[in-house]
Amino acid sequence: MPVPRPNEGTRWRCTMCGNLTRFDVTRSSKVVEYVHLDLAGEPKVEEREVLSETIESVRCRWCNAVDQVELVDRPGAQV
Repeated sequence: MPVPRPNEGTRWRCTMCGNLTRFDVTRSSKVVEYVHLDLAGEPKVEEREVLSETIESVRCRWCNAVDQVELVDRPGAQV
């Protein structure tokens, strides 16, 4: 089950410990990248377009709870 993504007016909060700032996020992405190789063959991504992205899980760095996040309003956000 995908985890809800925060937006301009919301942020994550761990329901177990109240953490608002530290999370390990596992996501799957489908991207198109423009890769430029220099003359030595070293690659550098110069453009990146995200076609799709799904957040698979979020783990709280404070209490180690997995997928126990909720969306809460950001302070000062216009609702």
